[in-house]
Amino acid sequence: MQRMIDTRVTDIARGVAEAGGRALIVGGYVRDLLRGEPSKDLDIEVYGMDIDALRELLGRRGNVLSVGRAFGVLRLRELDIDFSVPRRDSKVAPGHRGFEVACDPDLDFRTAARRRDLTVNSMGLDILSGEILDPYGGCHDLERKVLRAVDPATFPEDPLRGLRVAQLSARLDMRADTALVRLCSRLDLGEVSPERVFEEFRKLLLKGGRPSLGLTFLRDSTLLRFFPELDGLTDAGDDRAWSRTLTAVDQAAKSRRDDRDDLVLMLGAMCHAVRRQGDAASEGEPGAVEALLARMRAPNDVVEGVSALVDRIGGPNLLSDEDATPKDYRRLSRELAASGVSLELLARLSGSVCPNPSVKRFLERARELGVDRSAPADMVRGRHLVARGFDPGPRFGAILELCRDVQDETGWLDPERILDEALIRSPGP
Repeated sequence: MQRMIDTRVTDIARGVAEAGGRALIVGGYVRDLLRGEPSKDLDIEVYGMDIDALRELLGRRGNVLSVGRAFGVLRLRELDIDFSVPRRDSKVAPGHRGFEVACDPDLDFRTAARRRDLTVNSMGLDILSGEILDPYGGCHDLERKVLRAVDPATFPEDPLRGLRVAQLSARLDMRADTALVRLCSRLDLGEVSPERVFEEFRKLLLKGGRPSLGLTFLRDSTLLRFFPELDGLTDAGDDRAWSRTLTAVDQAAKSRRDDRDDLVLMLGAMCHAVRRQGDAASEGEPGAVEALLARMRAPNDVVEGVSALVDRIGGPNLLSDEDATPKDYRRLSRELAASGVSLELLARLSGSVCPNPSVKRFLERARELGVDRSAPADMVRGRHLVARGFDPGPRFGAILELCRDVQDETGWLDPERILDEALIRSPGP
């Protein structure tokens, strides 16, 4: 069951044992190990050694960084692994960071693991013996595919945990038990920074095999109330918009490519109905999608890309227009490129939202024209006009725009030919 662990880690574990301590791998690595899934996160908790002794031991094996001094967390630069000592957490202020932390190397594993959020995250793995420590039944919950709180009394102290349950539900294909749903319904996500909110949504959408499970949990726990644009899709009288959203995010997840476009694709799938619902309610309710993403502190370029895509998949558009001309395709590719997205990404999103043969036809045509992934480069530049004797001025830009129009209409690549035609069409001297 135990995966191959770097021999340097094993060496450190032996050093800990020789000093009278015990080194355990904790958290997500153990959970993923039991699920047979790869995990890049390796966190090691060292029992029976204080932080200074641990720093000295690690220092004999490399360069030690204090990445969380208040939390007793050290990192060995050569391994990029976090080492910590067990700690006690006490809630002293609102919010995700409102805890007073006290390191206590003499804690037993059961007591230390009690501060974890979910049972599936509360297990440990002895590096030397391979023994799995599971004081709260995490293995059984993994088998049942159930998410359950370790300590119902302390779970609500960190409101970020509500979003973590949502993204883990999507990533692990697990469902929260009734008690956990009830606990999360009392959380105040207003205490969580927008940046952390966005990070959890990012994990839900980019790492979740079934993102719909995470969104469904947010609805069932009423945490969706903190995202009114999404909450508005769950109208009890007509939840078709919500159902379309759940279907869209799961379909979009199947076409992720592990690149920059994935985030725009997934947010577009989540937000497309927000735009359409707003349009139906108040003739567009401008900014609904932008307001949702801005409140999460999504990067500006991501917001712009998502907005550009969802604006073009609602109602009649080029995707379903069999009579669209090459010029239409080239112009649309330019419009989308200005927002950092492409016709190919538009087709992927549209296919996730509403699978239709016309989407395949649209993408094939875009590929034939060579504008599926990028807009055509302008063949005529300012230097071409200067060579013809034109001085920069108001007419300069107008002629360049006309050249672009000729190029999009004809598909010509010869700048001189394009410019000749543009000058014929150009009014004025």
